[in-house]
Amino acid sequence: MTEAAPDHATINKRWTSRPAVWMALAALAVAGLFVANAHLVIVAVSSQPGCVPHDKVADSETAQMRAAKSGC
Repeated sequence: MTEAAPDHATINKRWTSRPAVWMALAALAVAGLFVANAHLVIVAVSSQPGCVPHDKVADSETAQMRAAKSGC
């Protein structure tokens, strides 16, 4: 008698029941979070804009937007 081939559920269960697979997936997820946060910090630090010209006094005729508090 020949042994029957395992079905897909058995094959999938073999992979998902291994702790090393779950640990590797968790490590990849944590590494992805670190990389994403590092990217956000790098972009935030490197893109600090200088002072830009803007109206210091509100203009009621044109209803122009202006900075609430000038940083310059």
